[in-house]
Amino acid sequence: MIPWIHLDTATVPGGGGALKLMRRGDEFAIVAGGGTLMNSRASGSEEALATLTCDRLKGRRNCSLLIGGYGMGFTLRAVLGAVGPDADIVVSEIVPEIIDWARGPMAHFTASCLADPRVTLRIGDVAREIEEGGYDAILLDVDNGPDGLSRDLNDGLY
Repeated sequence: MIPWIHLDTATVPGGGGALKLMRRGDEFAIVAGGGTLMNSRASGSEEALATLTCDRLKGRRNCSLLIGGYGMGFTLRAVLGAVGPDADIVVSEIVPEIIDWARGPMAHFTASCLADPRVTLRIGDVAREIEEGGYDAILLDVDNGPDGLSRDLNDGLY
């Protein structure tokens, strides 16, 4: 069996603890508190979130979407594949190291998505982006659901 290798650690602002980037062969995981938040071999829920949302926006021009949480970029990749060339997509990620990991050790998954001209990356709390409003759709992938919060402050999102 190939062992997991700890590549890096990031602190989640607002008392969210630590995130660890782990690699085993070509598989990556982001771990928090001993539990896996994301795994590079399991992107179905992220893709479904994007697909189901974009299906409801079909035919709408100049769509503006907010993605809360970059994770491993699977939601963004699926959104880019489903919206038109005139879409505007804002990605809000609170942990800057997540973006460093996306552009570094996990670049082969989705890093080119961050360079897409339709994408604006904002480092910060997605709650602020939501307050500003103006989006046709908001896709939240910041936790493992309302009962699996990555930080207590996220309770207000639900």
